[in-house]
Amino acid sequence: MKHTLVEKIIAKHAGREEVSPGEIVDVEVDRLLVNDMNAPTVFRSFEQLGVSEVAHPDRVLIGIDHQVPPVDVKAANHLVDDRAFCEKYKLPLFTEIGRHGVGHQLMVENFTRPDEIAVGTDSHATTYGGLGCLGAGCNSSDAAVIMATGKMWMKVPETIAVHLKGHPRKGVTGKDIALAVNTLGPLTEFNYKSVEYRGEYAHEISVSDRFTICNETCETGAKNGIFPADQLTADYVGDHKAFYMDSDEGCTYAKEYEIDLDSLEPSVACPFDVSNVHPIKEVEGTRIHQAFLGSCTNGRIQDFEQAAEILKGRKVNPNVRLLVVPASQLIFRQLITSGLAEIFMDAGAAILGPSCASCGGQGEGTIGKGEVCISTTNRNWKARMGDPTSLVYLASPYIVAASAVDGVITDPRKYL
Repeated sequence: MKHTLVEKIIAKHAGREEVSPGEIVDVEVDRLLVNDMNAPTVFRSFEQLGVSEVAHPDRVLIGIDHQVPPVDVKAANHLVDDRAFCEKYKLPLFTEIGRHGVGHQLMVENFTRPDEIAVGTDSHATTYGGLGCLGAGCNSSDAAVIMATGKMWMKVPETIAVHLKGHPRKGVTGKDIALAVNTLGPLTEFNYKSVEYRGEYAHEISVSDRFTICNETCETGAKNGIFPADQLTADYVGDHKAFYMDSDEGCTYAKEYEIDLDSLEPSVACPFDVSNVHPIKEVEGTRIHQAFLGSCTNGRIQDFEQAAEILKGRKVNPNVRLLVVPASQLIFRQLITSGLAEIFMDAGAAILGPSCASCGGQGEGTIGKGEVCISTTNRNWKARMGDPTSLVYLASPYIVAASAVDGVITDPRKYL
């Protein structure tokens, strides 16, 4: 039989020759992220299992990113308990403050590799598919079982193929492609599917943009998003000898879609749904109060380079605040050494330490009543970034930067 990429990865990790969609199998898990918000529940569940040790301590990364440094006593006490658990069970990968970052970014920077199964206690673990692995979210109970046994159960998903046809025009980025995916069809069609990105451009697009697209894929309800690993992947992970799998030619897809990149426009997802996507011309002129550059979706150096193209030599509108939030300490250092930090500060932006910040409505940059934010984050639900009366528009770094300069949602192409 001919199989999709994800079917092959699952079969390999289940110790099987092949698997079929709909089967439930036990798989070996290569990497696990436990973030600070879920860690207390995961650790409590683990100890209820009655085991004395973690099966593979070096496969577990404890990421502190939602409230870091702690913003209140409750958050601080969570970290006290997390540190104690890691010491007790000899978990070496606790990302202490100063060595921290958004957990998903740390997973792809230092940890996850192609053809693996990597899961995290956060839905945006789909990000890891940008490296050609099966990246997916899991719940706290699953994470506890993984820590105890090194394995989890998994239902083999059907696969949807998304063909990237042509090449993007000026001002169109991976974020615009990610938003376009949310409009391909009824999102119910994507529930628990593996979304595989194919086509010539799928092997030309940067690894950073692959992360962005796979990150946003979870918003469709999909199990995971994945790009087949290739030379760009090898360059990113620094491993040119690894064996990379791909789907068999002639394999069966549950559905196939095509995105015509030649005609794709810079786009914005309007409140209160990630699939409420419109070309920039339809929302131009909407007043904003805050612009946000960062998150696990678009907090990498390529994103900041794009924003800096527009911000260099310009000032943030006096009625707008611009927050710049690198996704890791490594990226923060790149901001400084590359001169990008100076460009942002000269423009009047505030650069924050690596974290989720206000993406989930509980960190720095939370927005108040009636305020409007243009953001590179991944969700724009009601009250997502703050007060229930606030509004969040999702867009590319280009659009966010141009809007910060003009004070209203702006087509960035006039500045490029």
